[in-house]
Amino acid sequence: MKKSALLCLFIVLFIAGCKENKKETTVEETVVAEETAEWVYLFDGKTTDGWRAYNGDSLPPGWVARDGELTFDTELGLEQDYKGGKDIIYAAEEFDNFELYLEWKLPKGGNSGIFYHVKEGFDAPPVVAPEYQLIDDINYASIHDLTAYNTSLGYTDKPEELKPLQQTASDYAMHPAKQDKKLNPIGEWNSSKIVF
Repeated sequence: MKKSALLCLFIVLFIAGCKENKKETTVEETVVAEETAEWVYLFDGKTTDGWRAYNGDSLPPGWVARDGELTFDTELGLEQDYKGGKDIIYAAEEFDNFELYLEWKLPKGGNSGIFYHVKEGFDAPPVVAPEYQLIDDINYASIHDLTAYNTSLGYTDKPEELKPLQQTASDYAMHPAKQDKKLNPIGEWNSSKIVF
C-alpha cells in the first residue's frame, strides 16, 4: 500500500536523501554514495515542486520556498480569504516503508506535525493517519489555553498543561515521546527521523 508523507504548519525543511556527485570520489565517498543512492529529496531548497494541499491541486496561500526552507509565511497565509485547510502533502511520489529525515524549527508557541501514510478524501489528515508531533513543549501551554480541549479528552489533572502524548516527537495521542529527547531552543534547528 502506498501513502504520502504530509506536512503541517511551520515545518521548514525536509531532506530525505542526497544527489549523485559528478566529481572524482575517494573510496570512503563512494561507499557513502552507494549507501545513500536510494534516498530521495522531498524538497529541493528552491521550489515547492512536488508539494500541494491535502485534497487539493495546488499549495494553500502562505506556503513558500525561501532561503532554502519550505516554510509557512503567516502574513501571506493567514491574511487570505482561503477556505481550505493549510495541510500540505508531498505528492510527487508515494512511499511504502520509509525513513524520513528532516530538519525543522518552530516559532514560540508553534504547533505542527508530520502525518504519514495519509489517505486523501477525508475531512482532514488526523482522521486517517498517525502524526509525529512538533510543538513548542515549553511555551505552548502558556500562550494557548488547553483547558477545554484537554478536559474534552478526559484529562482532569492539570488540564491546562501540555500532556506527554501531545509533546514533540510523540505519535500524537497514541505513544508519548521518550522523555530524554534533546530539543534545541525555539527558533533553532532540530532534526528528526521517522522510520516506518
